[in-house]
Amino acid sequence: MAIVFIHGVPDTHHLWDSIRDRLTDRQTIALSLPGFGCARPPGFSATKEAYADFAIDALEPIGAPVDLVGHDWGANIVQRVVSLRPDLVRSFACGSGIVDAEYTWHDVAQQWQTPGVGEQMMELMTPEVMTASLEASGVPAGIAAETAARIDEEMRRSILALYRSAINIGAEWQPGVEQVRRPALILWGANDPFADVRFAHRLAERVRGEFRLLPGCGHWWPVEAPDAVVPALRRFWDSCGE
Repeated sequence: MAIVFIHGVPDTHHLWDSIRDRLTDRQTIALSLPGFGCARPPGFSATKEAYADFAIDALEPIGAPVDLVGHDWGANIVQRVVSLRPDLVRSFACGSGIVDAEYTWHDVAQQWQTPGVGEQMMELMTPEVMTASLEASGVPAGIAAETAARIDEEMRRSILALYRSAINIGAEWQPGVEQVRRPALILWGANDPFADVRFAHRLAERVRGEFRLLPGCGHWWPVEAPDAVVPALRRFWDSCGE
């Protein structure tokens, strides 16, 4: 049974290194979203629908339903994929990404979504600024610096396109998520400054899933608490059977 990980913003597939290092007995795949540490194919629009389609295209050749795991925007994509193609998914675990009609985007996202303002914000995302910002959010120092160093012009353009396509993501994607019936585990940092935990409870209820709060964690639980996340994932996957 393959486990497929999807990262968020402003991350790359390396977000999952600490988790995957603890799952060497399992087949794991960490997708690289186009524009995030890799090139965007010609004509790739970097919209939310384009990324969902990219994930579906990546899952289809695997040949058997997978266990999907997503964080931040990866969590949003996971929710979309399982709502569109449940045949590709055995189970899904996700967190710190919100597909909810009642959610209002956080201040930074709204700035990115505003033409002109977003471009100015991107110019301020230097490695030094982003390293400090990530560390302040709970990302370990070494990982914060490595993550910040990977933010290039391709990623900046991709972030703006993605967020500007997603102003109404809750209204557009929530109806599909409400129909999801695959086994689900919702993971959430108790101190997430970007995604209030009440939306975690709402998602768990919506998909009839298990909820796991991660005390002492902020937004980046895959790197903040891998020793808590991996056992939770293993127990969840064991409960799903074969």
